[in-house]
Amino acid sequence: MSKQETPQPVLIYMTPACALKLRAELKETLYELRPEMVKTATWAASNGDRSENADYHYAKRKLRQYDGRIRFLTQRLKDATIVDPAEQQKIANGRVLFGCTVTVENEVGEEKVFSIVGTDELDASRGFVSWRSPIGRALLGSAVGDLVSFSTPGGQTELEIIKVEYKSLN
Repeated sequence: MSKQETPQPVLIYMTPACALKLRAELKETLYELRPEMVKTATWAASNGDRSENADYHYAKRKLRQYDGRIRFLTQRLKDATIVDPAEQQKIANGRVLFGCTVTVENEVGEEKVFSIVGTDELDASRGFVSWRSPIGRALLGSAVGDLVSFSTPGGQTELEIIKVEYKSLN
């Protein structure tokens, strides 16, 4: 008889700012958007034949989308580990941990700033990279002066850690 493997839980890390944002979205969807759509569905249903009622079908589809998003957000927040960058600094010992903002220098001398965040917070325009991404994994555990390398579609990239700081990520 084969031994059945238990699936590993998915680790969900997020900063306090991300948790606030997701809670706000959950609250808005649950208490504003969904109730409005229930009113729309009720109105559309009162218009008669539902089989050819586009307003009714739209409202029902929208309600299913809202319900799915509510389930997702509720579960995501329940399973998440919220990591405060300020608390991380206390245990970091100068190393890059989740929530850290890192200044790096690439091979051509350009400086870039990256913040290591959860998958719900990705924002390339702000330099927010996932702790699961190749660059995020390469940076984790490094310190000022370290060289880190990782694979990109364009080939191997090497970065030197210039500065490590822990600050609020809003």
